[in-house]
Amino acid sequence: MIRFVVNRLLQAVPVLLAAVTIAFFLVRLAPGGPFTQEKSFSEESIRRLNDHYGLNDPVGVQYARYIGNLLRGNLGPSFKYSNRTVNEIISETFPVSLELGCLALGFATCIGLAAGILAALRPNTWRDYTPMALAMTGICVPSFVLGPLLVLVFAIQAGWFNAAGWDTAADRLLPAITLGSAYAAYIARLTRGSMLEILPADFIRTSRATGVLERRIVTRYALKNALIPVVSFMGPAAAGIVTGSFVVETIFNIPGMGKMFVQAAFNRDYSLILGLVAFYSLLIVIFNFAVDIALAWLDPRLRKVTS
Repeated sequence: MIRFVVNRLLQAVPVLLAAVTIAFFLVRLAPGGPFTQEKSFSEESIRRLNDHYGLNDPVGVQYARYIGNLLRGNLGPSFKYSNRTVNEIISETFPVSLELGCLALGFATCIGLAAGILAALRPNTWRDYTPMALAMTGICVPSFVLGPLLVLVFAIQAGWFNAAGWDTAADRLLPAITLGSAYAAYIARLTRGSMLEILPADFIRTSRATGVLERRIVTRYALKNALIPVVSFMGPAAAGIVTGSFVVETIFNIPGMGKMFVQAAFNRDYSLILGLVAFYSLLIVIFNFAVDIALAWLDPRLRKVTS
């Protein structure tokens, strides 16, 4: 198990380096710069700003300097938010995005598992068709469509929630549902398919024949084996929820990292874009690493196959 963990950690290093490198050169290939849209600045002022931030240096020198600072945990100053560093911006916005992601992932897991188990226990009945039809709807409707629809119905017409903001507990509900609905649908379909494969197994029939309670059979025996494909999906799901927050945070005006990333792209704030790319890449690597550990714990055979 130790060898498995070490191999996973070593594999994460080139992935992070590749993500940061690609983002570094892509932002500099885009036309314009961080200060070209400042109409009130003269050409001399823009030149001095570029000199101050080292943007007039050769690209190779800028890249080596940025990687060196990144290895020390210094993501640099923001070009658009004066007197604020990228580290400070991330420390302020990450808790909001983390809360939204945890709520969306919790919603997706609870609803998806419950719907999948219910459908598998009564296959080819209305208890199967209804949740699977809703799951297909959740997959087909993207978040940038679902979010405005929820705002229109429950915020504007019904008046139950605020249309935007992140002030009260009720403000968390609509964004979490918007972000987690599609992943709840995938989890429901994966759970149903996996449960349908496990329930006819010999050890399940033996447990029923010996008088074990149906609830115990489902939760203790069948569900543990059925969770393997669901856990495999949780890594990409967590990554998708993190990146999907760009749209949701913009729709609901949530002060998280996703909204800040969108603003940084419009502002051509190189250091903030690169800092958020590095941080998002690190989060995705951590999610996938946690999923690999969970899978190795559920199925020890995977430790030899993937180590």
